[in-house]
Formats: sequence, C-alpha cells, structure tokens
Amino acid sequence: MPDPVTCALLTPAEMAAADRAAVALGRPVAWLMENAGRAVAREVRRRFAPCRTLVLCGPGNNGGDGYVAARHLQLAGWPVAVAAVAPPGGAAAQAARRWSGPGVPFAAAEVARASLVIDAVFGAGLTRDLDDRAASVLRAAGRVVAVDVPSGLDGATGAVRGFAPQAALTVTFFRRKPGHLLLPGRTLCGEVVLADIGLPEAALQPGAVRTFHNLPALWRLPVPAPEGHKYSRGHVTVLGGPAMTGAARLAALAARRGGAGMVTIAAERGADLYRAAEPGTIVDDRPLTELLEDSRRNAWVCGPGLGVATAAAALPVLLGAGRRVVVDADALTVCAGAPARLRGATVLTPHAAEFARAFGPPGSDRLAAVRQAAALTGAVVLLKGADTIIAAPDGRAAINDSAPPWLATAGAGDTLAGLIAALLAAGMEPWHAACAGAWLHGRAACHAGPGLIAEDLAPALPKAFQDVLT
Repeated sequence: MPDPVTCALLTPAEMAAADRAAVALGRPVAWLMENAGRAVAREVRRRFAPCRTLVLCGPGNNGGDGYVAARHLQLAGWPVAVAAVAPPGGAAAQAARRWSGPGVPFAAAEVARASLVIDAVFGAGLTRDLDDRAASVLRAAGRVVAVDVPSGLDGATGAVRGFAPQAALTVTFFRRKPGHLLLPGRTLCGEVVLADIGLPEAALQPGAVRTFHNLPALWRLPVPAPEGHKYSRGHVTVLGGPAMTGAARLAALAARRGGAGMVTIAAERGADLYRAAEPGTIVDDRPLTELLEDSRRNAWVCGPGLGVATAAAALPVLLGAGRRVVVDADALTVCAGAPARLRGATVLTPHAAEFARAFGPPGSDRLAAVRQAAALTGAVVLLKGADTIIAAPDGRAAINDSAPPWLATAGAGDTLAGLIAALLAAGMEPWHAACAGAWLHGRAACHAGPGLIAEDLAPALPKAFQDVLT
C-alpha cells in the first residue's frame, strides 16, 4: 500500500515545526540533541578508524549536536578537539558544558591538521550566504562529515549559499530535506544516513507535508483485472510526424511495455514509414478529429518528433477535446513564452531548456518554479534531469533520484512520455503516473547499464516493474 508519510521530505521550516511538536509531546530539545550527537558519533565510528578529529561547532542546535558527537567520540577513545565559531546558546550551551575535552581556535590552520572534520557549524535552515570566515575554515577541511547538511547548503533547494564543503558522509535526522536530493546538494552530501533520534511520528502532520522522495511507497501501480481485456488496460495514441519517426516509435514502444492494452501511432503523413517498424505497432492515418471520436483512446502523447508546425495545429485540438494528454518536445516548443496555451494538458515533460522557454529560467529554487508552472497550467509538470522534479497543481511535489548518469541520451525523454501515457491510460492519477513513470524510467536505465541507448529502455521496463511488484 502507498505510504506517503515514509517518503516525506521536510523543508527546514517544516522540520522546525516537527521539532516544536516533539517538545510539546514530551521530547525535550536537550534529549533530542543528545540522541542526534550520539547518532553522528556512531556513524563516524562505523566508517572510520580512530584519527585526529576536529568538530566545528556553530552557536545553535546544529553546533549542540556537534558538542555531543565530540563527547561520545572522546568516550570511545578518539583524539577529538572542538572549535567553536561563536559561543553556544540555548540547549547547545548545555551540551557545550558537558564537553570536557580540548578546544582550539576556529581557524583554517587547525582544520588542516585534522584527519577528519565534523561540520556542525550551520544546519539546513541557513538563510544567508556562508560568511567569509566560516567558508575559509571549511575550505581547509579534507575529509568531512556533515551534521544535517554541509554548512552553506540550503536544505530547501539544494543550492549553495556562497560555499559548502564536499562531505564524505552526512548524518541527518527524522526525515531528509529536499536539499539532500536536489543538485548540487545531493552530490555535496556524499553518503546520507537518516538517523532515528526518537522524534515521534506524531510530530509530523501528514496533510502538511507537500514534498516527497519519489519512491514506490508514494504510489501504487495499476493491477490488470483477471477479467480485463486490451481496451480495459487503456489505449494510448502517439501522434507521429513524417521526419523524426524514431521519437514517436520510442514513445509507442514504451507505452506498450508500460502496460497499455493497445497503442496506436497516428500519422496522417508518413504512415508507411511507421508501418515498416515493429510488428506490434498499429498505425492509423485518419485525421485527428476522426480519431478523437473513439472514446477508448484515453491517453495521448503529443510532441515527440512531431514537428513544430504539426504540433502547433494538433495540440489545441487535443486539449480542446478534454483528453488526457502528455505534452513533450515540439508541442512544448510551440508554447514558448505562452504557457497559458498548455492549460488543459495532463502532464508536461520538459527538459531544462524547454522549461525555460515556456516558463522562464527556474532560478536557484527549481522546486518552487516547477510548482508555480503546475499551478499556472493546471497540469502535472515533470522537469527532467538528474534530479527530476514532479509537481502537481495542488502543490504536491516529488524529487526523483532513481536515474543513473547514462540515462542522459537522445530519445530517453520520448520513452518517458510514452511510459507515463500508459500509466494514465491504465487509470493512474496524473501526479502518481508521472512519479511512477520517472522512477520506473530510471530503474530501467539501471537495469540496461552503461552504454545505454534509448532503444534499450523499453526492453528493460519489465525488470523495473518487477522491482516494484516483488
């Protein structure tokens, strides 16, 4: 069963609210801090041999976690020192008073002498650029373990605020932040460990969570009924152009492998080129308006290889008919600077350049930009990339990290569009269909392996589906 709460990503503000709720539920800040610091020390000991360690501590709760981690490493026999950027306050001051080990200046020279640096200077909620002093000290660090996030990394957006160090390990608590998955944050965090520090699940209000890690727990794949037939599994129609026929063929093949009971390539021009393709490909050269009379055609793909002129003519007809339409490629291009033309679409699948042409540059907060595009168009918007973002018009958003680097190849997006259309045709809700499509697409690329070309993706989809169903 889907369990969105387990996939929740919390912004720094939402995490702060959960912390306050935990205190109200009888979990004092000092107790949570003790558990957090102990967790950091435990993960450090699991991965590294005892070595000269310097813990850099900030004045807030992140720094308090650092003081606790230093104490537990010292108790385990590690040579540890602490360098404080500023005097601690609140619960962090209490943690600092329990530290009886050496203190050294907060200076680059001290950092350079350490074999391991624990970065507990600033957490995910930093709202300004890292100052020059902190940045220069962190730049001197070699091997870094970050508490919550590397200092200078925006936990809400994954963007770098001036400077952030490269961590080998990041230990965070209760739930991950968007910045742990969004680039460049994902890369800078290194290995991310999510530690249980006793913060109760009741501190998290499910209705308040709007951002999710895109995992199979977030959605449920449609299951064919025992008495089902090809039409009950959905009929996907892919519009095909006469020039770049490979794009429509890739989309159609993915729709077939994605579970659609029937897939048609609709091509008024160049139909014979498509008929010479895979034997299971159905080709129809009748006018679009005539094809729309068949209500069994319940999902459409418009854009891959279609040609700008053809897309400009076909898109408004499809949207006006009120069908479920996945809009990609040339159909997005014809809406450059005019996103209102996309209203009525079901799912939009732009890459970064297509998104910028339609909606303007997303800026450093891509999560907010994709949400805004979804609200503007009323469509689910899937911004393709290594950290694909999928946003619904109601504000839900998911971040996908299932894709390997070798998925960046021509034709991969056409395959994704066809796969999402198949899931829509089977009855999935659009946001869930887009999320599931993105995850399965990435997993198929993992199964295909390095050297992947777009033609390898559809044959690998059954293995990706099996990853979910077993």
